[in-house]
Amino acid sequence: MSNAWMQFGLYALVLTALAWPLGRYMARVFAGDAPRFVGWLRPLERGIYRLGGVREDENMGWQRYALACLLFNLVGLLAVYALARLQGVLPLNPADMAGTTPDLAFNTAISFASNTNWQSYGGETTMSYLTQMLGLTVQNFVSAAVGMAVLVALLRGFVLREARGIGNFWVDMVRSVLYVLLPLSLLLAVTLVGQGVVQSFSPYHETQLVQPVEISQPKLDANDQPMTDASGAPVTEQVMVTTQTLAVGPAASQIAIKQLGTNGGGFFNANSAHPFENPTPLSNFLEVLAILLIPAALCFTAGAMLKDARQGRALFAAMAVVFVALLAVCHLAEQAGNPLFAKLGLDVQASELQAGGNMEGKETRFGIANSALWAVATTAASNGSVNAMHDSFTPLGGLVPMWLMQLGEVIFGGAGSGLYGMIVFALMAVFVAGLMIGRTPEYLGKKIEAFEMKMVAVAVLVPCLTVLTGTALAVVLDAGRAGIANPGAHGFSEILYAVSSAGNNNGSAFAGLSANTPFYNLLLGFAMLLSRFWLIVPVLAIAGSLAAKQRVPESAGTLPTHTPLFVVLLIGTVVVVGALSFLPALALGPIVEHLQMWATR
Repeated sequence: MSNAWMQFGLYALVLTALAWPLGRYMARVFAGDAPRFVGWLRPLERGIYRLGGVREDENMGWQRYALACLLFNLVGLLAVYALARLQGVLPLNPADMAGTTPDLAFNTAISFASNTNWQSYGGETTMSYLTQMLGLTVQNFVSAAVGMAVLVALLRGFVLREARGIGNFWVDMVRSVLYVLLPLSLLLAVTLVGQGVVQSFSPYHETQLVQPVEISQPKLDANDQPMTDASGAPVTEQVMVTTQTLAVGPAASQIAIKQLGTNGGGFFNANSAHPFENPTPLSNFLEVLAILLIPAALCFTAGAMLKDARQGRALFAAMAVVFVALLAVCHLAEQAGNPLFAKLGLDVQASELQAGGNMEGKETRFGIANSALWAVATTAASNGSVNAMHDSFTPLGGLVPMWLMQLGEVIFGGAGSGLYGMIVFALMAVFVAGLMIGRTPEYLGKKIEAFEMKMVAVAVLVPCLTVLTGTALAVVLDAGRAGIANPGAHGFSEILYAVSSAGNNNGSAFAGLSANTPFYNLLLGFAMLLSRFWLIVPVLAIAGSLAAKQRVPESAGTLPTHTPLFVVLLIGTVVVVGALSFLPALALGPIVEHLQMWATR
C-alpha cells in the first residue's frame, strides 16, 4: 500500500514540475512570442498562413470564430468517413481490410473529429494503415488543437476590453499544433519506440501456436462484417485456431498524440493494455503522465494570459483536490478486492483469497496502483485510453471513472476543453455567490450577466441531457438491450458508462456491451456530436460577450476567486451538479451493485 502512495506522489510531483514551465511556454506561443529555441518554426508558420490564405492579424468576432471551427471539424469528419469507407481500394492496406459499414464509419468519424475517440471497432482488425495515419492520427492533432484554440479565445474574452473580436481561429489552431503538439509528440514517440512500442509499415506476422485452441468469434457476412440477428445481437461461431496473427504498424506515432492530445483511440483493440502499445512500466508512466500534462499546464497558461498567476493556481488546485480524492477511492476499492471470494471456502476471509486485491482485468506488469491511476487519469481527462478492463473493476472502483466523466470532464479534462469547462463552472459558482449577497456576479474583472448565464446553462445541461436521454433510450428499446452481455445492475452500468463516455467526449468503455451495431453507432455518434459542439458554441458566445465589456474595478463586494474559499466553492459547484444530475442513475448501477455484493456475502 505504501508503495502505491509513493508512486502516486511521484506522479503528482513530476506532473506539477513539468506543467508549470509548459504552461508558461504555451502562454508565450499563443501571444505570438514563441521562445527563440522554436523560432526556426516561424517561417513554416508564415508559410502555412500564406498557403491557406490566412491573415495573421485578422481578428474574428465570436460568430466567425465559431463558424470557422465548425466548418473545419465538418471537413475533418467527412474526410475520416470517406477514408474508412474506401480503405479497401486505397493504398497502405497490407492486411487487405475492406471498407467499414456506413454506421461504423459515421461513428468513427464523429468520434475522432470530436476528440472523443470512442472505438466500436478493433483497430488492428478493422482500420488500414492509411486510415489510422491520415484519418485518425491527423484528427488526434487537430481535434486537440481545436479545444486549445477555444480555450485561448475564452481567456482573451476576460483580457480584452470593448473588443469586437476574440482572435483568429486559424492562427490559434496552427500554433497549437506546430509549437505544442508536434514537438511533444515527436519527443514522446521516439521515447516510446525505445521502450518497444512498434513503429513499422511491415505486414502482419503469422505465428504458429504451440497448442490449438477453440474460441467463439463473431460470424462475418460476405463483406467481412460482424453479423447480427433480428434483435441486433451479435452472431458467433466456434472455430479452432492454430495460428496467431501479430499485428504491427505505425503505432508509436499515434500513441504519442493520442495521450498528449487527450484523444485515447488505440492503434490496437486492447488499447494501452496491449504490449505493443505500452510494453513496460516506464512506458506506462510516460503515457499516463502525457494524459494530464497539457490539461494541467493550461491552468498555468491561463494564469499567465490573465496576468494573474493566482487564478491559474486556484483552478489547478480545484482540479487536483477532486482528482486525488477520487484516486484514493478507486485505489482503495480495488485493493480491498471482492468479498464474494470468501464464499469459495469454509471460514476463509476475502483478504486471504484476494490478498493482493482485485487483479481481475489488470496487467500484472502494472498492478492495481497503476491501473487505478490510469483509470482515474484517463477519465479525469477526456482521454479514454485504458491499461486495464474497467468492466472488471469493483462496483465502487468502476463508479469513480464513470462519475469523473459525468462531472463534465472538467477535472483537468481534455486539451483546452477541460479548462474552459471548469471556467464555465466557475461562472456558475460566482453567480451562486452573487445571489447570496444580492450583487451582480463578477469573474476576472467582468460582470456576469443574463446572457452569460444562459450560455452557462446550455453548456452545463447539454451533456447531462444527452447522457440521461441516451441511457433511457438504450434501456427501453430492444436494440439497446440486445447489446447487454451482463444482466442486472452491471448491465445497466455498462450502458450508462458507454453513453456517459460518448456524452462527455471521453471514449473509454466498460466493455461487455456490444456497441458495434447500427443502434449504438448512431446513438453514441449523435451523443458525441452534441456534447462537443453544443459546448464549443456557447463558450465562444461567452468569450465574445465578455470581450465586448469594459473591465470592472475590484471593490469591497468583489468575490476573490483565487482563495481557498473559492476553490472549495468551485469544487462544491462541480460536485453538486454532478451528484444531482446522475445520482439516481448511479444508484441503479454501481451503487446497488456494490450493496448487492456485500449483501450476498
